[in-house]
Amino acid sequence: MVHHQRLHQWRKGEAHIFGDEEHGFVVFDFASFGHKRKKPRLFYLLLISLLSCSLVLLVPGLFGSSSLSLLYSFGVDSEVARENYDANAPPCSSMSNGTICCDRSGVRTDVCIMKGDVRTHSPSSSVFLYSSKQTSGLVDLFSSFLGVAEDGHDEELQHEKIRPYTRKWESTTMATIDELDLVVKKDIAVARHRCDVWHDVPAVFFSTGGYTGNVYHEFNDGILPLYITSQHFKKEVVFVILEYHDWWITKYGQILSHLTNYPPIDYSGDKRTHCFPEAIVGLKIHDELTVDPTLMKGKKSIVDFRNLLDRAYWPRINGLIQDEEREMQLKLSQPPSGSAQEQSMKINKQDQKPRLKKPKLVIFSRSGSRALLNEDCLVKMAEEMGFKVEVLRPDKTTELAKIYRVLNSSEVMIGVHGAAMTHFLFMKPGSVFIQVVPLGTDWAAETYYGEPARKLGLKYIGYEILPTESSLYSEYDKADPVLTNPKSVTEKGWEYTKKIYLDGQNMSLDMRRFRKRLLKAYDYSFMKINWHSNSLLKFD
Repeated sequence: MVHHQRLHQWRKGEAHIFGDEEHGFVVFDFASFGHKRKKPRLFYLLLISLLSCSLVLLVPGLFGSSSLSLLYSFGVDSEVARENYDANAPPCSSMSNGTICCDRSGVRTDVCIMKGDVRTHSPSSSVFLYSSKQTSGLVDLFSSFLGVAEDGHDEELQHEKIRPYTRKWESTTMATIDELDLVVKKDIAVARHRCDVWHDVPAVFFSTGGYTGNVYHEFNDGILPLYITSQHFKKEVVFVILEYHDWWITKYGQILSHLTNYPPIDYSGDKRTHCFPEAIVGLKIHDELTVDPTLMKGKKSIVDFRNLLDRAYWPRINGLIQDEEREMQLKLSQPPSGSAQEQSMKINKQDQKPRLKKPKLVIFSRSGSRALLNEDCLVKMAEEMGFKVEVLRPDKTTELAKIYRVLNSSEVMIGVHGAAMTHFLFMKPGSVFIQVVPLGTDWAAETYYGEPARKLGLKYIGYEILPTESSLYSEYDKADPVLTNPKSVTEKGWEYTKKIYLDGQNMSLDMRRFRKRLLKAYDYSFMKINWHSNSLLKFD
């Protein structure tokens, strides 16, 4: 922001500037000013202008209307722009070719838009925009005659810096993100610049650095903002990725294929010059794990994003189902164990049972910190209640499509607060999400997962444990603030929260107390899958 203010002050006397300085965005109109030059060049330009005006006055028929409009544009464009400027319009909603508009008003992210002849130059960590806005042919003629413009190619008109990652407020993290120089250059001979790969669709530049490797941050800081920023292009967009990771492409390739028709570009690894008609540098972000429909074209919401996940993962899921069906056919083709009479009796017993579906409960199991020490008791209680229980223990190599399949087919999910709770995005709206909230994590649990889950349409239950359910109860004095007033401890800083409550705490659930929440989830989900009338479903 400091750099931006300095730039503004430097140019204010020379350029016509339109924008909302208070809210952090400025648009530079380069059509209406001549860039700062050395004194000799200023002298020549004044001379050229004087000669131009004299010729126009003396020989009005010598020049066509187009030449006159170009000459007069020095004073007119700025007035028109001021008249058309709408202070209530979204930042950068209207801009002309050959300009950069940066919205730096957000706490979470900066986003810059470049329109015109956009060209990458990875060796210098730059993206150049060659301005097509030039002076009149008459001025160029005199400039060439006087030798003023011979070394004036690629003259820098505007320079912005940006780190395209969505955690702008975290200075330590942002310092690890590659910085891009966005530069507008005035180029009289654009054709002399090489273009190795020409793209006729826009580009979106972003980084997969920072906290990439943590599933919460991968979705919250990357995938969801990418959807928000690019979905309106309807896949006609190219992704240019800083701090490119092959594993990230593999992990999220199924989602990317539903956001773009083109292979992503490794910005640092691909040294070729890629050219675009437009570029968005940085990603837009709304809030934690959500999409705000009031800020989206077409009023897209987090449910629309989940529908995209459905389309992205179902081809792979269908493949898994077909593999399982083939295995089942192989087993059925083998001679059955036991006599035919015994097999017939088993079938008859199954037919006599009521055909009611059991609600499926998925328990996200944790190892290490924040583990459920009596998880086996939870499984037993849930099964006795009538749930069909599946314990999910994914690792970093587990396919997201497999996790999606499990959660998409479940009615209830239980998990302890942590990054894995991001997978609530894989549940169908109307399902139940129970989050076990360790001591000292109530605010984070609600902000990062509880509220976003409700926005997706899930029935959310937050189970805040008592001190007696925490392993910290045996480590600290019963009157210690760690147990009696966790908020006073977390207010001391992140390092205390992480060390004590995130890394140093496990839980043993009070099954009698937890049973009330689980029974509520069972009753709701049982009716949901076994009754045809949705009017009978209640979740109070």
